[in-house]
Amino acid sequence: MQAKNLIYDGTFDGFLSTIFYVFEHKLKTVTIQNEFTVQQGLFSENESIPTDEVKANRVWKGIKSKLSSHGSYQLYYAFLSEDIGVEDLLLDYIQYAFSQQKKVDKDYSHPSILKIAQIAKSVGREKHRMEAFVRFRLTKDDIYFASIEPDFNVLPLIEKHFKRRYADQKWVIYDIKRGYGLFYDLETVELINMDFPENFNVTKTDDTFFATQEFEFQKLWQDYFKATNIASRKNMKLHIRHVPKRYWKYLSEKQPN
Repeated sequence: MQAKNLIYDGTFDGFLSTIFYVFEHKLKTVTIQNEFTVQQGLFSENESIPTDEVKANRVWKGIKSKLSSHGSYQLYYAFLSEDIGVEDLLLDYIQYAFSQQKKVDKDYSHPSILKIAQIAKSVGREKHRMEAFVRFRLTKDDIYFASIEPDFNVLPLIEKHFKRRYADQKWVIYDIKRGYGLFYDLETVELINMDFPENFNVTKTDDTFFATQEFEFQKLWQDYFKATNIASRKNMKLHIRHVPKRYWKYLSEKQPN
């Protein structure tokens, strides 16, 4: 039988729908790629799999019956890593899980399970960093805006944290790298896409877009940071380990005066 390359829409439901297709047709030689990173194999046939929420829910329910709650989270976290080839790792993991009677998510002797656990741990670290390093700026529309460029697609993982922590203000957290964001309107959180003006710099506080008090707040924060930062006790290696340089452009205290 010719190898198949199954293409899905990049969503988790789309991936689960593809897993359903693999089991339904008892496919043995198969790869899975999202439509944004498709690479044509020399000896494989491409086939697009439509997203089916009912089928996706059936697969997810089955996966949760085979894994602990921690294992289910690991699987989802690994999917959000967007690593090249992670879909095939997840397929191998899921096929193994369904072939066993016991829960397998702690069976690190299996290569795919160990690798998925390692990937999920990295995604979890990025989630916590985003929760710590997101800095909001008040716009002239009275909406608090923050831009991020995480290594992994962690927006779905940080939604609950920010909805709970900033329940009394409207906010947007926008992933510049992936071109979508979260908008909280004091009641619900929605996924949004934005077209930014050509002169809009996500790392700068421009008075065209941001409120006057935002500049005053940033000045206060910078002064506080300077006052509490004792030069003689500075440990830059430790500081960079806890606050990696790639996040500095989003931090008020790191901006030049």
